[in-house]
Amino acid sequence: MKPKSATKKAARLLKKVRASAVVLAATAMMAVPAYAADGVQGSKIVTGTEKLIGDVTTWLMVLAPVVAGLLIIYFFIRRSAADEMDTKKWNNRIVVAIVSCIGAVLGSATLNLIIGYYK
Repeated sequence: MKPKSATKKAARLLKKVRASAVVLAATAMMAVPAYAADGVQGSKIVTGTEKLIGDVTTWLMVLAPVVAGLLIIYFFIRRSAADEMDTKKWNNRIVVAIVSCIGAVLGSATLNLIIGYYK
């Protein structure tokens, strides 16, 4: 009896594969190709996105040092009121704030430079 059930399963699987192939072929024949009229570069979405990224990166280059400076001042104040154990944590937070500021400014400047080539 086992050979018959395996044969039936194989026949069912073959029917499913054939049906899937027919559906795929019919879908491919009915699909309408889409063509861009003037290209993507002139679309409002692309030009607007380029302007948005340029503005955001410019603001980030200005705001990152200001926010980092305020955080560093706050961390220095908290460090002065901390005991020896907490002083190490505040020192680490100051270093992280400085490195994060440098990373944010460099990242936004790099992105602004890259976007500048597409204008």
